[in-house]
Formats: sequence, C-alpha cells, structure tokens
Amino acid sequence: MHADPIFIGLDVGTSSCKALAVDADARLLGSAAAEYPCAAPQPGWSEQDPADWWAGAQTALRQLTDGLDATRIAGVGLSGQMHGMVALGAQQQPLRPAILWNDQRTAAQCEEITRVAGGAEALLRLTNNPMLTGFTGGKILWFRANEPELFAQTQKIINPKDYIRLLLTGGLATDASDASGTGLFDVANGCWSADLLQRLALPESLFAPVLESTAVAGQITPAAAHLTGLPAGVPVVAGGGDAVLSAVGMGLGSETQVAVTLGTSGVVARHCNTFFANDGAKLQFSRACLPGLYHVMGVTLAAAGSYQWHEAVFGDRRLATRKERYKALDAEAALSPPGANGVLFLPYLSGERCPVNDPAAKGGFHGLTAQTARGDLNRAVLEGVAFSLRQVYALMATATGAAERLVLAGGGAVSPLWRQIMADVFALPVVTLEAGEEGSGFGAAMVAALGLGYFESPQAAAAKLRVKTETFPRPEFHAVCAQQYERYCALYPALKG
Repeated sequence: MHADPIFIGLDVGTSSCKALAVDADARLLGSAAAEYPCAAPQPGWSEQDPADWWAGAQTALRQLTDGLDATRIAGVGLSGQMHGMVALGAQQQPLRPAILWNDQRTAAQCEEITRVAGGAEALLRLTNNPMLTGFTGGKILWFRANEPELFAQTQKIINPKDYIRLLLTGGLATDASDASGTGLFDVANGCWSADLLQRLALPESLFAPVLESTAVAGQITPAAAHLTGLPAGVPVVAGGGDAVLSAVGMGLGSETQVAVTLGTSGVVARHCNTFFANDGAKLQFSRACLPGLYHVMGVTLAAAGSYQWHEAVFGDRRLATRKERYKALDAEAALSPPGANGVLFLPYLSGERCPVNDPAAKGGFHGLTAQTARGDLNRAVLEGVAFSLRQVYALMATATGAAERLVLAGGGAVSPLWRQIMADVFALPVVTLEAGEEGSGFGAAMVAALGLGYFESPQAAAAKLRVKTETFPRPEFHAVCAQQYERYCALYPALKG
C-alpha cells in the first residue's frame, strides 16, 4: 500500500466531467473540470456524444494530475450521470449519441414494459422500481423500435461512466447502483431480472457484468495513462451512479442518517440494511455503493427551486445581487414564528414526483388572512419545502425506523434559517459537512479508498468527514411544527378531491 495515498474521483456529469483528488483523511487536494454540450435534436430529447465525455475526462484528469505527485495515486473511482444509454458495436464503438437521463421520448415504451411485466405491481415484484421515462429500459425499447438497423449491430448497452471505464481500462463492466437505475435489475437479488428481460426479448448478454461498487474493475492501461496523466496499472474500482455516490460523500455509512440535498429539486436519500418493498412505487430503490446496503431515494421537484421562484416574485429589486435578496427574505422570514402564522405553502411548481406522484399537481399558499405579512409567506415557502421532504423521509422511516441525524447539502443549506427549519420539522440534528458540496466525485474517491482497503469499514470512512455546521431541533417548537405538518399532509388530498 502507498504510505501517503491519493484517490481520484472522476464524475461524468451532464454538463461537465469533474476530477478531484482526496487523501486518506478525506481532505480535498484539488479538482478540475471540463464542460461539454448537450443536444436536443427534438423537443423533449436529450443526447450527448460519448466522445465529448472522453475528451472532458482527459482534460480534467490531465489538469488535476499536473498539480499532484502522480506516484501517490493509489486508485480511481468512477461516478456518472445515471440512466443514460450508450449502444456499443462490435468494435466497442458508440453507434449513436447517448440518450440521457432527462430525455422524455420513452413514455410509450415505459407503458409497454409495465404491461409486459404484468402491470405496475408485477413490475415492482421483479425490480422494486417503476419504469420511469428517465430509466434506461424505455430507451432500449425505443432504440429497438425506431432504429432497428443500429440496434441489430449493438453488442452491449452500458451507462455513461462505464464507457469511460472501458477507455481507461479496456474492460466492460457496470456496478449494482447504475444497473438498478436501468429499471431492468432485480434489486432484491442483485442481478439482472432474467424474467423481465425474457418477457422483453432482451438477451442478458446485451448488458455488462455487474460488480459491487467497491470491486476493482480493471487497471489504467498504458494508452489511457499517456492521455490522462494517471499512472499505468493504477486500479479502477467499479464506482456508481452519481445520485447514489453523493450519499456516500455525505457520510451515509449506515442507516442511522438521512441525507437531504436542497438543490433546485430536493433529494432525500437513506441507506438501509434490509430490503423492503417499494409499495406504491413512490421511491427509487437501488443497491448502494457500499457492500450489503440498499439506497432508497425520493425526489421532490421544486425545493430550492420554490425559493428561487419566490425570490423572483417577492425579492427586493433594490438589492443588487440575488444573494442579498435571499438574505433579506430570510431576515423577514425569521420575524415570522414557526408555523408561519398559519400559512402553508405547497411546493408543487413543476408537478410532483414524491411523495405525491402527480405531474399535474399545482403549488399554492393556504391560510392567508388580512394580517398575513410577507415574512409569513417567506417562512411558509421554507417550511413547505421542509414538510414535503419530511413526507419523503416518512416513507423510508416506516420501513427503517427514525434516523439519528440529517446531513444537509445543496444551495439551500447555506441558509442558517432553513437549516433550523429543517431541524425543527424533522425533529433531528442537522449537520453540513466540509466536503458536502463536492458531490458524487468525492463519494467515488471514498469508495475507491474503501474498496482498496485504506478504510476498514464504511463507518470508518464516514468518520473521516468533518462537520461544518450543526443545528439542533428546538423542543419548544416541536408541537407547532408537528401540527402544521399534519395540516400540510392533509392539504393536497383535500384540494385534489
């Protein structure tokens, strides 16, 4: 083993490829990124040229390694945008642009897969996931139906990060988290769903072998070393999908924590030791990037996006920057007590996915009176997002029990007021981590270190992460937050009815 090792995390994202370096104490040593375009050949379509990922990976890795002692590099971990479809021909070359996770062309194929499986409940028994339009399964059926000549030439279908692994190591493989995101994987048993593939007339040989995220999937080839600056022979671990690896970077070494990302959308993620049925298909269920654990995730579509909308409508335009306007809104919201003087906000500005699966859901304020102040509206938005995220957490807690703390990341996590609201609504301590914003590339580096034996356990790896802020729930506001949460949970069903 290296005496002073460095681990590289490489994230093949939607807008850029990012490479970062982490030491054995989970300290960030440096990072570099290279952007690339995304094409929309038709409305609702989203594609990228895999060659752009490889060019971006070379640029980011070369910039990163130029500032490092490359002899210390002990391993590489891979992360990537999930659900994308890369079709490879006989020479392992891409036959067409990759169809991405945010492509919406496959609604008819998703319905077909659900029907062929025997209905929604039967599909859940095979995979524990619904077939969402973002998943890879629908893309494959669209490809077969609409480009049959290219499909007939296809030897393998893989996900984005696995194409970069192929070019780094010369080997074809995927990991269980990315496989779970295809919608064709038996999450309970950790293998491709032979039953579903047979019903869809898709040979299992079309897919790559599935490894644990911590397993070594190959070594850097001399050719890749020449192009990237990585030393030849360095092991590359399997890695995982970006959403799942982000949870590792946020310290989810066990099921005692829940991770919430307050980005434009809100992601609630939890690791659990035991498999449970995804009743109602409200959650996304996958194998975790840590051995023996499952990763459960729910997404609410307008989290920080709700506050962005609110600032655009109610922000003080006399203030020069959006940051100043957010601070002013927070200051007014802080004058409103927990419960926002009875005002509730439904954050369904883009429809909703979880826990309310309704693309037609609409947002709104409820409980306005002649005494309602702007600060009440500001606070109601922050609380409404927190209530929505707590509903997602409640779906998980039913099966896994209450968590001990909440790890918060994303743009919304910079607000001390929102951190306090999250602590009060969830009735959990809320922490942010120094590395919390580094995302899935950081998680990939940590998984590489774990897989190569530099951490003795996931818990030991998580213990290396340093707390940046800690916010505790206030017992005196528990009753009013609980009462307002109950009112919130009842509001959408009443309005829908």
